[in-house]
Parts: sequence; C-alpha cells; structure tokens
Amino acid sequence: MKSETVVASPAVVAGPNELLLRVTGARLLCEGIREVTLAAVDGTALPSFAPGSHLAITWAVGERNSYSLTGPMVEPRHYSISVRRDDAGRGGSAWVHAMDIDDVVVASRPRSAFAPVATARHHVLVAGGIGVTPIVSHVRAAVHWRRSFEVIYVHRPGADAHVDDLHALAGDRLTVLRSGSELLAHTRSRLSDAPLGSHLYTCGPQGLIEAVTSAAVAAGWPPRRVHSEPFASAAPATGAPFAARLGRSGALVPVGASTSLLEALLARGIAVPNLCRQGVCGECKLTVRGGAIDHRDAYLTEDERAAGEVMMPCVSRAAGDRVELEL
Repeated sequence: MKSETVVASPAVVAGPNELLLRVTGARLLCEGIREVTLAAVDGTALPSFAPGSHLAITWAVGERNSYSLTGPMVEPRHYSISVRRDDAGRGGSAWVHAMDIDDVVVASRPRSAFAPVATARHHVLVAGGIGVTPIVSHVRAAVHWRRSFEVIYVHRPGADAHVDDLHALAGDRLTVLRSGSELLAHTRSRLSDAPLGSHLYTCGPQGLIEAVTSAAVAAGWPPRRVHSEPFASAAPATGAPFAARLGRSGALVPVGASTSLLEALLARGIAVPNLCRQGVCGECKLTVRGGAIDHRDAYLTEDERAAGEVMMPCVSRAAGDRVELEL
C-alpha cells in the first residue's frame, strides 16, 4: 500500500509524444536507492535511446522529474531507472519509491544531453554517488561497440548502486573509491596518462564535477573533450521578486519571491517546453532580449552565461527588477 504522504498519481493519459508505461519490477539496490522497471502498456518494444538518456516521468499534475535510463538501449523491452529517495525534495522520489507493480505512468520519450562522442579514442567515465546511473548506460554502449574506456566510481559506504553491474560489464577497467580525496588523486593520475584524443565524462554532485573539471583543465585537456551532467542544480529557484516582459506582446509577468520564472510563465498560460525543472537538462532554455541574469543552472557554458542571451527559467532569475524575453 502506498504511503498516505505521497502525492496521488495523475490521470494516466499519454500525449502524442509521450509513453504510457507499466511498472513490471522494483527492487532496492542499496539503502535509499530503488530500481524500477517499466514496460510499454501494450507490450511492444520501446524506443531505442542514446547513452546518457533520461525519461521525464509525470508524478503529479504539472510535476515531472527526469531519471537516467540504465538498461539496454536498442529496441528494449523495458526501461530501468534507479532513484535515490530525497525526503527534502518536492515528492517525486518518494512517489517512485512507493510505486507498486502494475502501476501505470506517463513518461516522455528518452532524450540525452550527455551522449558519448563516438569518435573518441578513449572514454574516461567518472561517477559520484547516484550520478552512476547515466554512466551505466555509457558503459553498456562502450562494451557493445567495443570502445576503449575506464570507469571511476566513488560512493559512500553502503551506497553502491549498480556496482555489481559495473563489475560485470567493465571488469578490471572499473576503479571503486570511497572518498573525494581518493577520487581526485586517482583521476589526476588517469587524466595525465590518458591517450591523446580521450574524452572525459563526469556525473555527480556539482562540487565533484567542478573538482574533476579543474583537474582536467590543469592536465591540459581541451574543454571540448570534457563533458558533465550534474544530477541536480545546486541553486534554489527562489529569490527577490522581479518581472518578465514578453517581447512580442509587451505583457509583463510578475515573478514572486517563492516562484520560479518558469512557473510564473506556465501559470500565465505561456507554453514553455520543460523537463527536469532543476537547471540540468536545458529543455526550457529561453532567449533573452535584455536585462541582467542571475544564472543558477548547470547547463549553460560560461561563454553562454557571459553573453546573457539565454537563460533557464526553471532556476535562473533576473539579476535586477526586470528581464525581457523573446516570447
């Protein structure tokens, strides 16, 4: 029986570009992390996906969370996601942890903003904690296509989700570590020795990504060969009130202190594509005509932030009292 504190599932009606999926399996991988298996309600094969892809699952009316896919990628009969329960979150992870077999959910088609570079000579894959989930699909692809790769996985004791999968897939190409200091020492060594033409992929907390990226820069890695995907934005979407002017109509949309710009636009009936709502996936990117921006996302590059021509309304805000959008 589902917990009474979990938000009830919305009506299970899929849109034209969405999938209707049924829960076919669930298991606890380790303390606080649950794996859920989903299959098409009609029993057909599901869309193939690129490594690093995620599904956006609707867990309440107007609420969706994105979860990385960890299972087979080519015409799979099922999708697998692994979700860490976050009791301080909005409720999506608790909802996933309360799913029952045969529950039906609505999900987006798989999308990836963290795919491997097929022409890379070697792939260095770094995972921190629950950030291991997209790395698992990278490893599956590397094994399938016989690509050169290695995996570095750091996790706290008892939080070793998918470690058995990685051992089976990667063998002696997997290094498991228990602390950030061990991770940085090992990663610095590997980045110095990696073959010319290697690419680096990191998924985990923002601090881990920044540390690994800094190590890569110090080792002389070109930025175009360094890729990352944080599993959540480190910044909240709240802050000082401001207003957004819509460039095409001239309408002014007020944004309250406890409301994100995305929420304010949606409440006004303005359709803005969105998925993760955490500043990670890039789906809600908007063009900015004017006004300073308080960038809080983990998607845009430093050059894009400096240019001030786009913003992620799910987490970012105006740096002053007004911003003008190309809407």
